[in-house]
Amino acid sequence: QVRLVESGGGLAEPGGSLRLCCAASGSAFSIKSMGWYRQAPGRQRELVAIMTDGGSTNYVDSVKGRFTISRDNAKNTVYLQMNSLKPEDTAVYYCNVLGYWALTPRDYEYWGQGTQVTVSS
Repeated sequence: QVRLVESGGGLAEPGGSLRLCCAASGSAFSIKSMGWYRQAPGRQRELVAIMTDGGSTNYVDSVKGRFTISRDNAKNTVYLQMNSLKPEDTAVYYCNVLGYWALTPRDYEYWGQGTQVTVSS
């Protein structure tokens, strides 16, 4: 079991900024990737940004140039810096980790509880 602790969500004005943080527990768990997903009411959950253990990143087109994902491997922590926020960014944001336990051949995936981001004036 991996515990994910999220913080940083809340209310922001259009054009404002927020930074999300997700810290993962699990001393015996090797993380391969960490990322952020979001889901708005009536919409599918979508990948926002992800970073692999090799440092490769991917972003959904709608946030490119505005959001930046970063990762502190030593602390098993991932951040999402969100700038130039738009009302369309309003959603519940979920932290996601993918990795494996020692001596276990399969991958395991864990999710945070979700944090609300609301962009409104």
